[in-house]
Amino acid sequence: MLAVHHLRRLSAAVRLDRRSASAVAALPSAGAARFHDFDAAVSECIERRELRAGRQVHARMVAAGYRPALYLATRLVIMYARCGALGDARNVLDGMPERNVVSWTAMISGYSQNERPAEAMELFVTMLRAGCDPNEFTLASVLTSCTGSQGIYPIKQVHAFAVKTNFELHMFVGSALLGMYAKSENIKEARRVFDMLPARDVVSYTAIISGYTQLGLDEEALDLFRQLYNEGMQCNQVTFTALLNALSGLASLDYGKQVHGLILRKELPFFMALQNSLIDMYSKCGKLLYSRRVFDNMPERSVVSWNAILMGYGRHGLAHEVSQLFASMHEEVKPDSVTLLAVLSGYSHGGMVDEGLDMFDLIVKEQSTLLNIEHYGCVIDLLGRSGRLEKALSLIQKMPFEPTRAIWGSLLGACRVHANVHVGELVSQKLLEIEPENAGNYVILSNIYAAAGMWKDVFRVRKLMLKKTVIKEPGRSWMILDKVIHTFHSSERFHPKKEDIDAKIKEIYAAIKAAGFVPDLSCVLHDVDDEQKERMLLGHSEKLAITFGLMSTRSGLTIRVMKNLRICVDCHNFAKFVSKVYGREISLRDKNRFHLITEGACTCGDYW
Repeated sequence: MLAVHHLRRLSAAVRLDRRSASAVAALPSAGAARFHDFDAAVSECIERRELRAGRQVHARMVAAGYRPALYLATRLVIMYARCGALGDARNVLDGMPERNVVSWTAMISGYSQNERPAEAMELFVTMLRAGCDPNEFTLASVLTSCTGSQGIYPIKQVHAFAVKTNFELHMFVGSALLGMYAKSENIKEARRVFDMLPARDVVSYTAIISGYTQLGLDEEALDLFRQLYNEGMQCNQVTFTALLNALSGLASLDYGKQVHGLILRKELPFFMALQNSLIDMYSKCGKLLYSRRVFDNMPERSVVSWNAILMGYGRHGLAHEVSQLFASMHEEVKPDSVTLLAVLSGYSHGGMVDEGLDMFDLIVKEQSTLLNIEHYGCVIDLLGRSGRLEKALSLIQKMPFEPTRAIWGSLLGACRVHANVHVGELVSQKLLEIEPENAGNYVILSNIYAAAGMWKDVFRVRKLMLKKTVIKEPGRSWMILDKVIHTFHSSERFHPKKEDIDAKIKEIYAAIKAAGFVPDLSCVLHDVDDEQKERMLLGHSEKLAITFGLMSTRSGLTIRVMKNLRICVDCHNFAKFVSKVYGREISLRDKNRFHLITEGACTCGDYW
């Protein structure tokens, strides 16, 4: 009864931290009940993460001369590790005359969960040298520490150990293995581990889905979710978040709506990351109204939520809305580095050049610590879009960062748009030194020369491409109809409805020409006659996708097309005339932004 009396007093005291000292004073000084009292007190501290009370309990043990047994000493390690006091946890572990696998694992897990991977790996090696065999929890904990500059090497080492000790196919170890392979972008090895698991749970499915999404393999991620769902597993918020990221990449609005409905039916507790993913998904599917609705209905919002909606408006070129949101954001949260990037990007896409430059100057003066290379890249893009190429080049030369290939590439693309041969040659020379294997740089330089009629230089660059054996990424467009992804390449030859598409596009071409459409032959960068140029333009992948959409969807529905490269001027004009003549709304997402075309007008204002 005495033990129970003191335990009750101690437990009540632990719940109120200000009374923890009196609880420790109430511990018995002798008797068989001492272990049970200390164990109950430490367990209470672990559950409530009460570091102060835990230290007082530990101090009482020391003051009473009580040397905890292996089990209780291990509980102290767990308590300190859970509370983030890793130094105290390590001191207890190092002072233990005897340790077991639970003691070692508790400390390794503490290092891992507190993002100290080097110490976790070092302690794992020490454990092995001490002759203690790890269990499945040890291996799962140490695997999450296989990150950093050493890359995939530590993962393979632990993997080999797991195979040797027959833990490779254990659920915890297997899920941790495939998760780390996926995070290190070794998706083939992650999938091999996943396929070998004798049983899979929602954790292993979520890990592999996240891995595919991280690498942009969104169709594979969606297929795996279907498999998970068909097996009757209950998805959690993390699974839905990963899936929504995949649907963002596919711009699959129908699937996105279905997943959103499923989330609502499950009545999941509020999970901010999931709501942020919904905002991002809807904006990338061209439904900003839905993004804003999710944003406005969130009971609480983080800076990530604000960044997601700002990025969405910016992606659609709605620079004034970006400016208004940014102004109201300060009332709720403090902007971060990503916020500034979103706003600068929004100004760039919306053509608010002077406003963007003024904001950048203000950031340099007042918030320079938030600036990084991406902010400079955004301003260079803004200058390039507006044709201020010499000023963009000057900023690159003066900025406090080493220019990246992305920054040079952005400026080279601007030289193509504004037909600036001089700056284009300077920039392309830099890029060919940095990444001689990137075909895109050769193609853009070739296009700059072609636009200027410098055909000898065009042939020289193409000959250099052949010599370097670099291959241009082919243009492709795709759309989703009835849960099937239809992909089109330039001059498509293999689509099952090729003949019907060819006949329909000729009909469309005649109709829009009668309405005033004039093909922009400057978009064909080959030295051929005008008739051949028109035929080549008709083969562009986005025109084929729009035509297929017009054939395959009923009147009144939006035609939604995605493209892997930037849309050309002729295809943009084609979409505008199709929208006007056929009375259809066309949503076209290219590599950089959204174009929402209605009644012959585009939200981009012909500025991209």
